[in-house]
Amino acid sequence: MDSSQDRLDAASFLQMWQLFDSEGETIDCDPRGRRTDGGRGQWWRGVNTDVGLSSQLAAVMLPEEENFLLLFRRETPLDNSVEFMRIWRNYDADSSGFISAVELKGFLQDLLLQHGRSVCAEKLEVYTDSMMKMFDKNRDGRLDLNDLARILALKENFLLKFKMDGCSQEDRRRDFEKIFTHYDVSQTGALEGPEVDGFVKDMMELVKPSISGSDLDKFRKALLSHCDINRDGKIQKNELALCLGLKLS
Repeated sequence: MDSSQDRLDAASFLQMWQLFDSEGETIDCDPRGRRTDGGRGQWWRGVNTDVGLSSQLAAVMLPEEENFLLLFRRETPLDNSVEFMRIWRNYDADSSGFISAVELKGFLQDLLLQHGRSVCAEKLEVYTDSMMKMFDKNRDGRLDLNDLARILALKENFLLKFKMDGCSQEDRRRDFEKIFTHYDVSQTGALEGPEVDGFVKDMMELVKPSISGSDLDKFRKALLSHCDINRDGKIQKNELALCLGLKLS
């Protein structure tokens, strides 16, 4: 028997997964393989559950050329919202606040080429369709910020590490230095472009876990209007400190 005829491809995996997960959602499990969403399901032993079970199973069950995108998600998580927003701005080409199927296809193609992999147009269509169906939680045919964050396995909001209330001025200054350094990826002493975007995204998600691209753009505009005192399109370190009521020594 030709084993190649029996291999599970991405499209077939998706069909099988949707039969298992009747709601069409990624099922999250605890480290022991138990569902954490309150639903009824199997024990899945030996599965690394730091990401959704659907991508874990796909990485195990699909052949290498099929599971690359999901392995990339698991093994190369983003640890900074600045890089995430750089990717978002680059592929949200029409600035609609969403990633369309066409834009997702461009992202996947660039990702594959970056890792020395080339696929035919037909296969790229299959990849795009499968990824869209697996990660488009509200089934509107496009990806929002949260959907792309799931694909790229964006790590926990950096700002959650800090307590904003009940701290002394010295504690607040120390935390501010850590925060500014984290978002000032270019080390210029000012936040600009995706650095502002990344900071805004994390700030907003402290009070609203699910934000849209248009929400982010509105808050970004408001923040620049309030903090960009010299109107250079950037937020200088002293400008942000002033907005937060801090006096830097």
